[in-house]
Amino acid sequence: MTIPAQSSAAGAGIGSGQSELSSSRKTIAENFDTFLSILTTQLKNQNPLDPLDTNQFTSQMVEFTGVEQQLKTNEFLEALISANEQNYASQAVSYIGKEVTAFSNNTDLKDSSATWTYGMTRDAAEATITIKNSAGAVVFTEQTTLESGEHDYTWDGINSDGSIAPEGKYSITIDAVDSDGGKIANYTMTSGIVETVDFVGNEPILVVNGTQVELSAVAKVGLPA
Repeated sequence: MTIPAQSSAAGAGIGSGQSELSSSRKTIAENFDTFLSILTTQLKNQNPLDPLDTNQFTSQMVEFTGVEQQLKTNEFLEALISANEQNYASQAVSYIGKEVTAFSNNTDLKDSSATWTYGMTRDAAEATITIKNSAGAVVFTEQTTLESGEHDYTWDGINSDGSIAPEGKYSITIDAVDSDGGKIANYTMTSGIVETVDFVGNEPILVVNGTQVELSAVAKVGLPA
């Protein structure tokens, strides 16, 4: 995918948000026009012998002013949101060609190696590492102990039955408990070079070595080794 195409997709995503805001503003504007028409008609047709009560008229003028201010506020908000979306898109595009580490349990098996980064909040006396293929089938499990902190885990692509797993996408899960049997919170991350950026959804998606990760999931960014 070329950057111009990505930029066009980015515009489509941003345009969707602007369209919703414009629709909201249009609705308020229509209500504003309706209110103004009713107020004008009321003033034209009021009884000279029993004119509109001053308090009622003042109240209606306050409402009139409030609607007008709401229209202005919506315009300012649209401008701010549009500017923020443009900056967000530019930030995502700037990641292309850089190495990122993002929160994800997916990565690619290539050249008999698949590596994940995992983090443990404390030492795990018992941990079960489970690896699944893209179809969700378990292909490898390991019982081990894990230390607290952030570490790398590399799988050599050998299934539990001794067969060689084909290259492709695999996911990892870690179930760990401490010496007292308490469950330990953990996270997994994947690293790689950003190849393209997808702007189709509400949030830019980075394609990292074939794996899709949300921009908000990125934890580290750097130059390729």
